[in-house]
Amino acid sequence: MTVAQRNALVEEYLWCIDSVIWQNETLVVGAHLDRDDVYQSLAVRLIRAIDRYDPAKCSDLKFHIFTQLKYELLNCSSPQAKYGFRDAPYHLRGAVISMESLAEDDPNWECRIAA
Repeated sequence: MTVAQRNALVEEYLWCIDSVIWQNETLVVGAHLDRDDVYQSLAVRLIRAIDRYDPAKCSDLKFHIFTQLKYELLNCSSPQAKYGFRDAPYHLRGAVISMESLAEDDPNWECRIAA
């Protein structure tokens, strides 16, 4: 498959990304995921899914794409992906706090870091 053919298929199946996000809106909202980040991750997965598609293993391209996108969405909602630690152990879930919550707890935190 040429790059032009792949790109044409990606454009043809971009609607699948919106469909998967819409079907799993409660997961996206409940896990406090940024919709644009999710869309970008799913777009990359769509390109990979089309690149790696093997008709001998799965005769339905649309089914293959939806399976891959749903799997990627679950990866997006994992604590490791959410906090930017793809290879971090699962138990790090509570070990990471945001800078905003740190600032809310202690308004002088910036002074302590600079010192």
